[in-house]
Amino acid sequence: MTTTVTLERPAPTSGSAPSWSARLRRAALWAGMVFVVLAIARQVTGADALTSSGTVSDALGLAVPIGLAALGGLFAERAGVVNIGLEGMMIFGTWFAGWAGYQWGPWAGVVAGIAGGAIFGLLHALATVTFGVDHIISGVAINIIAIGATRYMSQEFFLGREDGGVNQGPSVDLINRVSVPFVGGPLGDLERKQWFLLSDIAGLVRGITVDVSVLTILAVLLVPAAFWLLWRTNFGLRLRSVGENPQAAESLGVPVYTMKYVGVVISGALAGMGGAFLVTVYDAKFLEGQTGGRGFIGLAAMIFGNWRPGGLAAGAALFGYTDSLRLREGTIAVHALLLFAALLLIVLAVRAGMTRRWAQVGLTLGASAVFFLIFSVTNEVAGTLTPLVPYVATLLVLALAAKRLRMPAADGIPYRKGGG
Repeated sequence: MTTTVTLERPAPTSGSAPSWSARLRRAALWAGMVFVVLAIARQVTGADALTSSGTVSDALGLAVPIGLAALGGLFAERAGVVNIGLEGMMIFGTWFAGWAGYQWGPWAGVVAGIAGGAIFGLLHALATVTFGVDHIISGVAINIIAIGATRYMSQEFFLGREDGGVNQGPSVDLINRVSVPFVGGPLGDLERKQWFLLSDIAGLVRGITVDVSVLTILAVLLVPAAFWLLWRTNFGLRLRSVGENPQAAESLGVPVYTMKYVGVVISGALAGMGGAFLVTVYDAKFLEGQTGGRGFIGLAAMIFGNWRPGGLAAGAALFGYTDSLRLREGTIAVHALLLFAALLLIVLAVRAGMTRRWAQVGLTLGASAVFFLIFSVTNEVAGTLTPLVPYVATLLVLALAAKRLRMPAADGIPYRKGGG
């Protein structure tokens, strides 16, 4: 007779690792410092878009689909499965959202988008977990299939309908937007005064409380929900144990295959929800090429966030913010970002000096000098370069954080039951 041991969450122990509350306070402190530096850059350059409510609102909308794709990647990779197919799952999410949203309304489109992504998440799990197909090959195959399959389905279901065709679907109603009562007017007045820091805070708060899509609110709430599920429940402990050491998890009675399937299906569902967001919040219809590589950017945001919900949300916000600046004020706002980068690097140099990391101090101050020099000798950034800014900013921050990244130990490693 075999005995099954139940894997439970261990009791908290004292140690050198900072607690979650300490990490949260540190993150809040850094966010506050970054915002103050941003306000200084806005005051010096006069580029009001740096902290305007319009920029914040647009950045939130641009960050949400990337964040949902990143959350999808998080669940898959915490279960030990690399999901390069996030882009394809988002594409299927957009098509199913456009198909169902046209017939039954935007919320039906969201549900269909989630289901469409989950179905192809299941296909990825079937290929990688059951049949042992290389994770990268399976993900790339899903991305390729998504492009051809959605075009074929559009030809079958959208061609001949009003506004429909082989590369777009019929119009879909947008999901309702809501605002916090009685704050938009006063905050707008304060923002227009352009007072240092006070107007910047007003722009930030107004951007996240006025004219916000209900689906945006739900998507943002998924970040703390994912943290709670993965780090505060027995289900999350089992899922993460499968991604760290599936043989050990198997010896403790964890159904490794089942947990991998669940993680990848959740991954596909979240990516599909990101695709549905584009249809029901942003564009009001399915469009070919609508995802624009957001699945891959979400994967980068997940890595930037060190495979943690809060970190990937910051990565998505970074891309959304820089992309929003590019769209709103273009070369002027991007030029102001050079001063912001120079000032922020000085703050980082001071922090490194407090811990006597002199090599890092020199490198950081040197980079700050380069940014400040470029800012001083130019009046604006060339318009042909501004589309690259979100990608360059994300890659630079990712490169700086690379030494502190730690992926799940068994991520992408083939597993066979009893192999331990």
